[in-house]
Formats: sequence, structure tokens, C-alpha cells
Amino acid sequence: MSESDDRGGSRAARGPIEPGRRRLLGSMGAVAGAALIPAGVRAAPTSSPVRSARARHTLVFLNPGHFHAGLTLKHRHPDIADDVHVYAQDGPDVDIFLRMVDSFNTRAEAPTGWFTHIYRGPDYLARLRADRAGDIVIVAGRNDEKMTSIRALHDDGFHVLGDKPWLIDASELPLLAEPATTPPLAMDIMTERHEVMTRVQKGLADMPDVFGEMAGDDDHPAVFLRGVHHLYKIVNGRPLVRPPWFFDTAVQGEGITDVTTHLVDLAQWFVGGDAALDYERDVDLRGARQWPTVVPPDIFSRITGLDRYPDAIAAAVRDGQLEYLCNARIDYRLRGVPVRIDSLWNLAVPEGGGDTHHAIVRGTRAELVIDQGPDTGHRTRLTIRPVAGGARYDAVVRSAESRLQHDFPGLAIDRDGDVYRVGVPGRLRTSHEAHFGAVLAQFLGYVENGRWPASLGPDLVTKYTLLARAKQISVRA
Repeated sequence: MSESDDRGGSRAARGPIEPGRRRLLGSMGAVAGAALIPAGVRAAPTSSPVRSARARHTLVFLNPGHFHAGLTLKHRHPDIADDVHVYAQDGPDVDIFLRMVDSFNTRAEAPTGWFTHIYRGPDYLARLRADRAGDIVIVAGRNDEKMTSIRALHDDGFHVLGDKPWLIDASELPLLAEPATTPPLAMDIMTERHEVMTRVQKGLADMPDVFGEMAGDDDHPAVFLRGVHHLYKIVNGRPLVRPPWFFDTAVQGEGITDVTTHLVDLAQWFVGGDAALDYERDVDLRGARQWPTVVPPDIFSRITGLDRYPDAIAAAVRDGQLEYLCNARIDYRLRGVPVRIDSLWNLAVPEGGGDTHHAIVRGTRAELVIDQGPDTGHRTRLTIRPVAGGARYDAVVRSAESRLQHDFPGLAIDRDGDVYRVGVPGRLRTSHEAHFGAVLAQFLGYVENGRWPASLGPDLVTKYTLLARAKQISVRA
């Protein structure tokens, strides 16, 4: 067994490794092209890592194939052991994951100290279940096998934190209820509830004197959420390399079952409250449609590193270009409240740009609008648009500003003509990448307490049932 040094060469593993800059066995070797860990062989540590005295939990990663898996390790957590166990199919997916974690270990500012134990082999799920190297399993990879894996892990008594989407087809729905609604805890990674302006928007929507009650119709829904993502983007300071299967809708899922999950989750947060949702009782699905983004060969190559489209997606190639079915719209009513979800994918992030977000929540007293795009410097901006302004409403806004200080110290609401702009100090703003750590911390809190919101499981079942049914009825352009 060998370990790569900072120059990408190979040397024998030896001696204690400096805390906070531990080399990940196999990760740098993968960069250099050296097969340091044969399939079916687990990497062993060369020294005992320094563990947190508080660490109560050990993370295990199942076949990490999405960059979200790595982002859960961007920062250390005192309740998590530095030992990280990885069970994966041998190949580039796990190598990319290890390179990302290695970058966290070796960065100059606040480096992590993860110490990986790696098993590579086709029986990775069976070995994980047999070894029981930790108590919490992170699942973030191929979507076509995710629901089956989550159900098996939950049945074995593991806590599971699973990236979205858990399922991509209605045939998987029978597997969902048991892990979602019974112990041990199984939860999906929903990051958008941790964005500060979205939290403020929710806080204002919960103030009847500011917002009133939900108001809208099918043409102007009470909740309208639109997200624009990019196939080629920068993550952790580097161009994101996506696995080829990301473009195979039989594996990744169609657009209507993917990032729409986040938007449906936000709608449930705004409308559902603390009372658990039930799909049959609370959801009236009105319509759904999907359409493709055309991915030319050169862009596909830049994103995946491949020089041609693989055979698995040949059926989606027309006139020499991939038609990737990734865009979606869903119209429905949630407890009678009209909701519209738009999820769009563009090819590449424009220079100086990023993903964009637009969220309108319409009430009888005000509209609460979040914009994030070029005109906001790609930072979320929250605006209050009162139905009827004047001195009385101005006093209500001043009161709201005061009431929000406890959760958002330094928040300010300034009048700008007929609207109000909400501002928060920079220290309250966190990046999208940081939200994964926030989700993990929330999950750990639930596990530690042995309690979590009663609505968590039923809401998750409602969310994925809606997405699966929307796929079934979707009109495809």
C-alpha cells in the first residue's frame, strides 16, 4: 500500500501524519493514475487518527457519486469521528469524491482531518451492511438505486441521510413509507431551508399583520418558485466534473424528479406548517410538463471528460446533439393553495454568474419576493410589496423588523418607494456549499435527541409522491 505526496508521486505510507493534513489513502493516487486500492480491498490507516473527545457518530458513505456527498465533509463536526468509511464501486466517481475530501484536508484555512477507510468492490452495499463500520450512512450517488439502498440500510438499523431525489419513478413508492416514517431516522438533504433570506421570507409569511393569508389563483399562484441551474459550473473553486450517468435519465431521473425536490420542499414549508401533510388529502395535481436542454458534444465533453456521448444515452441524441430532459413545470394545489414550480437547466454559468432563484409568496396584505440573479449580484434579495401601504403598514413593518432581530440580529428593513427592501449583515449569509453542513448538524441533533418533527416523515412521503405522480402525467415537449 502506498500514499501519494503533494507532488503526485508515490511513497510508502509511514509514520504519524500531521493532524489536519492527513493524506487520504488512494485519493491522490487516483489523481496520478495509480491504482492504489484494488477492487475489493479496503485501505487501512497507517496511524491512529486524532479523534474528537466528543465524537459519538461515525459516518459511512455509500458509493458516493454526487458532489453533494463530499460537501457534507467540508467542515468538521465535534460529534463526528475523524474516521470516515467509504464503500463504493471502483471507478472515477469515488476518486472524484476522495479528491474533494482531500482538498478539504489540505486547504490552508481551517483544514479538516478526515481519515478514510475505503472499500472498493461490486459488493459495496453488502459489505457496508456486514461491516457496520458506523451508525450514519450518507447516500448521494446514482438515483436509480438510491431508494432500494435507503430501504435496505434503514431495515438494518442505520440512520440514513440521503441526497435528493430518493426515487425517480412511481414504481419505487412502496419502498418509501417505512424508512420515512419509522425509526431509525432517515432524512433527505434539503439545503434551501437554510438560506438566510428564505428563512426571513418564511418568518415574514408567518406574521399575519405583515403578510395576511395566502392569496392567489392558477394564473398568479400564491407560491411561485423558480430555480435555474447550470450543467457546467464551479464547485469548491474547481470546475465540476459530472459522471456520464448524470445525463442518463434512466439513472439520474428526469428533470421533474430531480432539483424540483427542493422547490416542492419549500412550498411545503410555507404552506404546511407543523401539521403533517398527506398526498391524497392535501394535494391536487393540476398539470406538469417537461422539455429538454440541448447539450452539444463539446459542452458534454467539458462537463464529463468524455470525447463522445456514451451508448447508454444514444436514444436521446438527435441531429448530433444530446436532448437532455431536465426542465420541468408543476402546477398543483397544496391544501387549497395554488403552487407553481419551475426548474430549469442552462448549459453553463455565465462569467461572474451563478445559479438563480426567484420566489414569490403572495398574501392578502403583501407579496414577499426573493430574487437572485445578475441584477442582484447573484445574492438573494428580499422585497416586501404591500397591497396597501401608508403609515399604518409602515408601523407594522417597523414592528416586524424588531421581532425578527432575535433570529436575525442586525436585520434592517428600508423603504424604497412603494416597497420595502430587507437586508441582513454579511455574517448571516452563508454559501450554498455551507448549507450541507447545516443539514448534517440538524440531522445529528435529531439523532442525538431521539426525536424529530412528527411532520418530517409524512411530508417527505407527500413530496416524493407528488414528484412521482407529476412525472406520470407530464406532457413532454
